[in-house]
Amino acid sequence: MIKVLIVDDQAMLRQSLKFIIEQDSAIEVAATAGNGEDAFRLCSELNPDVVLMDIMMPVCDGIEGTRIIKSTYPNIKVIILTTFNNDENIKNALQNGAAGYLLKDADPEDLILAIKSVAKGMSIIHHDVFDNVVKKVSHIEPQKSTEVNGPDIHFTDRELDVIRLIVDGKSNKEIGSELFITEGTVKNIITGTLDKAGVKDRTQLAVYAIKNHIV
Repeated sequence: MIKVLIVDDQAMLRQSLKFIIEQDSAIEVAATAGNGEDAFRLCSELNPDVVLMDIMMPVCDGIEGTRIIKSTYPNIKVIILTTFNNDENIKNALQNGAAGYLLKDADPEDLILAIKSVAKGMSIIHHDVFDNVVKKVSHIEPQKSTEVNGPDIHFTDRELDVIRLIVDGKSNKEIGSELFITEGTVKNIITGTLDKAGVKDRTQLAVYAIKNHIV
């Protein structure tokens, strides 16, 4: 059973989300909260698997709520639910440890799938807004060090070039043209970077790069 905590300052939306989520017998809504501070307190009491976190809330917003939850309970997964009216907030939430985000008008089936996927360790990014987020984040100046999460993970300059272009929304063909390498070589490089980062696909690699300030 996947245990979920819903965090939103609108009581009607909390109840609506609870009703939708509990249509799936594999998911249980353990509690609801109206801000990030209350969510943090409930995490210590209930230890949920997944937190559905709004961004714009009083007392403690979703960005800060995500930060304090992930800093104390790193195994708890956080999904941001948003109307996506502020790219900067989404970027900050991802960098604070969110496993991904969904739009509030997502289909119920997509919401349930996202919860199950994140609970299994995957990262979720809504396809309609992925390009906007990663393109905005791609303007952050990269850190000089190419080591991420310890000395065992090191990306080559070529791998870093490919990762940055993925985050920029480029296809394999476009990456090959820009770097003057074949599409097959691009695929091989991506496979290697996925293995190094311990992620399953391009989307997860982009999120990994954002969270670890690679781009």
